[in-house]
Amino acid sequence: MTRRFLLASDFDQTLSFNDSGLVLSELIGLAGFRERVAGLARTNLIQQGGELAYLLLHDPDFRPVRRHHLEEVGRTLRLKHNVRLLQPLLAAAADGHSVSVHVLSAAPEEVIRSALDGIVGPDQIHGTRFRYSETGAITTLEHVTAGYGKVAVLDRLQAELGVGNDRIIYVGDGSSDVHVMLHVNQRNGYTIAVSEAQSVARIAHRTVLGDDAQGVVVPILEDIFRWAAPRIRELFESRDLHIQQWAKVRTDWITISGTTLPPVAERSHDD
Repeated sequence: MTRRFLLASDFDQTLSFNDSGLVLSELIGLAGFRERVAGLARTNLIQQGGELAYLLLHDPDFRPVRRHHLEEVGRTLRLKHNVRLLQPLLAAAADGHSVSVHVLSAAPEEVIRSALDGIVGPDQIHGTRFRYSETGAITTLEHVTAGYGKVAVLDRLQAELGVGNDRIIYVGDGSSDVHVMLHVNQRNGYTIAVSEAQSVARIAHRTVLGDDAQGVVVPILEDIFRWAAPRIRELFESRDLHIQQWAKVRTDWITISGTTLPPVAERSHDD
C-alpha cells in the first residue's frame, strides 16, 4: 500500500541562512530592523513571525518597498547547501511511497518563490501574500502565514492531499514555529528543529544542526522509514553526498533557582 507523507518546512533560517526582512532592510538602506521586530514582539500585537508583514503595511520607512524589491531579496538570499537535492533525495528514499514537500513561511511569497525558483514549485509555496498596485506598491494584506496561520495552511494541505495525522512532518527553527509544531505533535506527527532555540528544540522530536538542507532527511529515514545508518550513508553516497560527521548529542536545558548555600568548609585531619 502506498503511503502519503507531507513534509512542511519553514523558510527563513530553515532553508536559508538569513532573515528575509533583514536582507530587505539592507537592500533599501534601512537600519534597525531587529530593534523594530523586537519592539513589536514586546507589544504582543501580532503573531510571532508576522512582524515583517506589519512593518511593510504600517511603517512609513518601508513605504518605498515595491514588489520587485521582494523578488530581488529572494534572488540574493543565501540558501542552505543542496536545497535543490531535497525533493529528489526524499523521492529516492520513499520506496514507492510519496512525500509532498511544501514551504510554509511568514516571509512574502515573492521572496520565497524567487529564492526557490526551479527548486520548489509555486503551488508548493505558502507565504505571506500581499496585493499590489499597478506600480508594484503594497496596498493590502491577503493573509499571513505565521503562528496559527501556519496551522490553518497545514490543515488545508492535509485535507487536500489526504495525508494521515501521523504522516505529517514539520521542520522549523524558531518561536514562530511553536504553534504548528505543538499541533503536529498533538496529532502524532513528527517535528524537526534546525536550531538550538529552546522554543522549538525542547518540543521537536529531533534537532538537526548543520549547513546542508539534506540533514533533515537523516532523522526522517531513521525514525519514520526505519532505515539503519549504513543504508542512509549508502543512499547519500549514491547521490555523491558524503556524511562526514554525524554526532548525536542530547541537550538538557536546565535552569536552577533558589537559595545559594555557602560552600562547605573542608575538615581538617584533626576533626
